[in-house]
Amino acid sequence: MNVESLRDYCLSLPQVGEYFPFDDHILAFKVMDRIFCMIDLEDVKWFVLKCEPQRALDLRERHREIAPAFHMNKRHWNQIDLDGKLQDSFIEQLIRHSYAEVVKKLPLRAKHEHPEILEVTG
Repeated sequence: MNVESLRDYCLSLPQVGEYFPFDDHILAFKVMDRIFCMIDLEDVKWFVLKCEPQRALDLRERHREIAPAFHMNKRHWNQIDLDGKLQDSFIEQLIRHSYAEVVKKLPLRAKHEHPEILEVTG
């Protein structure tokens, strides 16, 4: 997967927008104003995703392309190597999981107003 495909896939999910919350090269994807994916456009080799803590550990043990995210809470965030051997379908599954992790923490009101966000599962 390349950075353009990553961007297109993230933006295809319901209620997702893209932002530069920190500077002009860290691109973040948010669902309902909560970040689920980020990539440094000056170094597109890695991107970061939110992950359920036990699953994060399991993924890191099984895939050398997945590591604790630098500059993030390593319990909840993984960094994924885009230059690695991970298949696009697996990366899309990881993105959906990250999206779902953020959605499940949203207020009930947001979930009721936008039920399409609940259809994405990881």
